[in-house]
Amino acid sequence: MRDTADTARPGLRERKKQRTRDALLRAAVELFTTQGYDRTTVDEIAAAVDVSQRTFFRYFSGKEDAALALQKLSVAHFAEALAARPPHEPPMEAMRRAVLDNWDRMNEAIEDVIPIELYLRMYRVIESTPVLLAAHLRRSVDTEEEIARLLAEREGLDVDTDPRPRLIVAIFGGVIRVTERRWSAGPDHSLDAMRALMATYLDQVGPALAGNWPER
Repeated sequence: MRDTADTARPGLRERKKQRTRDALLRAAVELFTTQGYDRTTVDEIAAAVDVSQRTFFRYFSGKEDAALALQKLSVAHFAEALAARPPHEPPMEAMRRAVLDNWDRMNEAIEDVIPIELYLRMYRVIESTPVLLAAHLRRSVDTEEEIARLLAEREGLDVDTDPRPRLIVAIFGGVIRVTERRWSAGPDHSLDAMRALMATYLDQVGPALAGNWPER
């Protein structure tokens, strides 16, 4: 009996830790989106969950880490979806399908932590907060390197001698950033609007890179 109980305890502890982390993340996003990132303190986030500041720092390195945690979650799901794409798909199409075909599943993972509407509001906070936008762009560089290496492995290439994985990922990442900014500045802040805009921009990559553009 003791062995069985001891075996079960780590699972229970991990679930409790995950619930605490999710609660802290939800509280942080709620505060960031209602009173602003700069005016929110770690103490306020911890107090909202009735834990100590020390507990907050067990899960996040700081406010910035909490503010960008949902984007990190999205990237992880995208990487998983990309790795599962059929090997015959061209790289850009594989990345396109990894986003669009898994859109609902990725957002369900986010909804397990916070309401999707709150997640979308957090997107706009990042875009409108210089320190967060700078951090988001810095992380994007690391993300693109991670995806380029994944793509190179998928295609059987050496990412350090063949520039194509990094080039195609840079183009894809640029489209995602343009989508985020145009969606954030537009009148429709729904999830469907973001997906539609992303699909439209991704569909225009090929024509934009090939041939001459018509004079306007």
